[in-house]
Amino acid sequence: MKKMLSVLIAAMLVSSACGTGGSRHSGGTDRSLFFGEDWKFSLGDDATACAPDFSDQNWRTLDLPHDWSIEGRIDHQNPTGQPGGFFPAGVGWYRRHFKAPSGWRDKRVSVYFEGVYMNAEVFINGHSLGVHPYGYTSFFHDLTEHLRLKSDNVLAVRVDNSRHLNSRWYSGSGIYRPVRLIVTDPVHVAPWGVFITTPDVRPEEAAVRIRTRIENETGFPQTILLETSIMDGNGKTSGRDTMTVVCPPGGGREVDRTMTIRSPRLWTPETPDLYQARISVRQGRRNLDDIVTAFGVRSLKFSPENGFQLNGKTVKLNGGCVHHDNGCLGAAAFDRAEERKAELLKAAGFNAVRTAHNPPSEAFLDACDRLGLMVIDESFDCWKTGKNPQDYASVFDEWWRRDLESMVMRDRNHPSIVMWSTGNEIIERTDPEAVKTAKMLAECIRQMDPTRPVTSAMTTWDQGWEIFDPLMAAHDVCGYNYQMHRAVTDHERIPSRIIAQTESFPRDAFSNREMVRNHEYIIGDFVWTAIDYLGESGIGRTFYSGEPKGESWENDVYPWHASYCGDIDLTGWRKPVSHYRSLIWNEAPMLHMSVREPDPDNGAIQETLWSVWPARESWTWPGREGRDLQVEVASNYPVVRLYLNDALVGERPTGREQEYKAVFTLPYAPGLLKAVGVRDGREMESAVLKTAGPPARIRLTADRSRLSADGQDLSFVTVEITDAEGNIQPNAGNRLHFEVSGPGVIAGVDNGNGKDLDPYTGPDRNAFHGRALVVVRSAREAGKIRLEAHAEGLSPASMMIRSEKH
Repeated sequence: MKKMLSVLIAAMLVSSACGTGGSRHSGGTDRSLFFGEDWKFSLGDDATACAPDFSDQNWRTLDLPHDWSIEGRIDHQNPTGQPGGFFPAGVGWYRRHFKAPSGWRDKRVSVYFEGVYMNAEVFINGHSLGVHPYGYTSFFHDLTEHLRLKSDNVLAVRVDNSRHLNSRWYSGSGIYRPVRLIVTDPVHVAPWGVFITTPDVRPEEAAVRIRTRIENETGFPQTILLETSIMDGNGKTSGRDTMTVVCPPGGGREVDRTMTIRSPRLWTPETPDLYQARISVRQGRRNLDDIVTAFGVRSLKFSPENGFQLNGKTVKLNGGCVHHDNGCLGAAAFDRAEERKAELLKAAGFNAVRTAHNPPSEAFLDACDRLGLMVIDESFDCWKTGKNPQDYASVFDEWWRRDLESMVMRDRNHPSIVMWSTGNEIIERTDPEAVKTAKMLAECIRQMDPTRPVTSAMTTWDQGWEIFDPLMAAHDVCGYNYQMHRAVTDHERIPSRIIAQTESFPRDAFSNREMVRNHEYIIGDFVWTAIDYLGESGIGRTFYSGEPKGESWENDVYPWHASYCGDIDLTGWRKPVSHYRSLIWNEAPMLHMSVREPDPDNGAIQETLWSVWPARESWTWPGREGRDLQVEVASNYPVVRLYLNDALVGERPTGREQEYKAVFTLPYAPGLLKAVGVRDGREMESAVLKTAGPPARIRLTADRSRLSADGQDLSFVTVEITDAEGNIQPNAGNRLHFEVSGPGVIAGVDNGNGKDLDPYTGPDRNAFHGRALVVVRSAREAGKIRLEAHAEGLSPASMMIRSEKH
């Protein structure tokens, strides 16, 4: 893997049920049960709360996922500080009462936590099952020996996020990802026990290798029949296989079978086709276990000569880094919020994402599989030397293997994942011991999954660069954070090196795209970041006269509590830089126009490292009449023209030499501003900005008007302040009040302003540049949900969202 890394694989899509090793199917039983309803919660610590007879009657009742930090007040004194967005943390307890039916008498029962931040100690009926420190990896606990059949059982979880600083970004607090009960026969498919690859992919056929681990938790040998069927996306059977297997008592056996798919439909970002493998464990007429796993057929190959090849074709990674939070929902990983995150990335033109700096939710990876987003799945932000006093370094030596196994075993079948990452800007990177650690981590991953390359994101802080050559050599692909300018000389020195820029400054979009375009050994660029996130407060801000100067870590930037370095803001609105990045990467005829914010009269706007110049899609600048404004037009047309009130302002080239953009300077006059793309003298496409009148109305637009009545589904409703003619008023900051009636609740409100201290879970929010967002969550009852929005002096708005049982 030094000279050339060849990877030929196909990995599976795992649904939130299948990812835990089970799913519901005809002929089988419910082996994986959603366990997120009716939990009791209390913020604070009580050592007796683990006891089954502890009274939790006065505790709050809620459904998971849950993040208590986002519900709290942003305060300068909160211990999470600037890195954590000044949100509260602390210790919280969760308790869940449930009956164990008599049908579980001969079953194995475990509980699966997809993610708890952090230091989660789990109790069943007062018995401690252990502590899981890392907040981002999934884990199981066996409940079988402590269950009381036909009686009340209590599962209690103590979550401790009280020791700070433990994170460099907003982490959230609580059981923020789904929980499931796993109920199986003593003979069953092991958790994360299915591994599907395609070692040979050709147009006429693909070999599908399926490794299935069967566990026998009885005291006797068991003979079973293992049946495997493959179905395409239309449900048509593509292959069948059966095998008789003898499983030894008290142990497991891995069954390794290869099947063939004729004329396979390949997984690509453009055509993310998926297949399903149904695996059944039978004994006589009894169905012991039944799992359906979706997978994609595709091949990967990495080399310095041809870069990254997907299904034999070179593909460049236009990537963005994302943290795990969902804006106003905090860390709560609702399936729909995770899916929407992937949809936003895809709509913004990205074809790849790096999950900085931890494993993501299963729902996010499922969405990447379905939508065609390639993924770098990352494990840690630090190794043995910490970046904060209470971060992962404090448990690395004891937990790295278990946490790495959790990530790889859980995620290794997703076709979207093209690389594993073991770390980010490791502090001890100049120490020779770091090379040993890197090799240790990489080898651990390759033992579980030899089909994908291993990378790690590296940088230098005036420590030299060539000193890191031995560390980079421990990886298959070298991740460069902000070091693209070194790539050419590095290639001359080490021509076998494959490079991906794993973080880059937003303003360097064009130069990075050119480097990737012009050098095969550079396989892609990942901007920091694709989406704004909570915490790392103000890292992407610009500042004005009278505000704290410099970078966010150099001064107290409160009330900033969000990053503001993303191409997409916290509401999902694409900033102008997002349109520009998509335009230069995707090369489709596109046009976008924005206006650069002018310097105030009392001083110049100042930028920071991760900022871009503030620009708006606005031609409404009262008080600037007759004064110059700069209009920026990004275009994939060779020429653009700009008109103001039908009068030609000018014509500019927008080719590669101009970095696909033109800037026009003109005195502001209200009216209609129009940019037109021109090819061969013909006007092809236009973008328009119109001066808006005073705020008059509220407009509500839901991304989904029908929800599942399961208490989990979400509708993201965009709120716009418009003038009387329906034009967005881009300067509006009206105070908005929201009300919901019917079987739904407000899950969160937002406006994209990283300095607004209003609660994210309240019913009120100021508009920001004429926009806001309200997220409606379904209840478990069907019916019509009515959302109303009010603001003083404006015509109110309302809309209906249907919640239906399925």
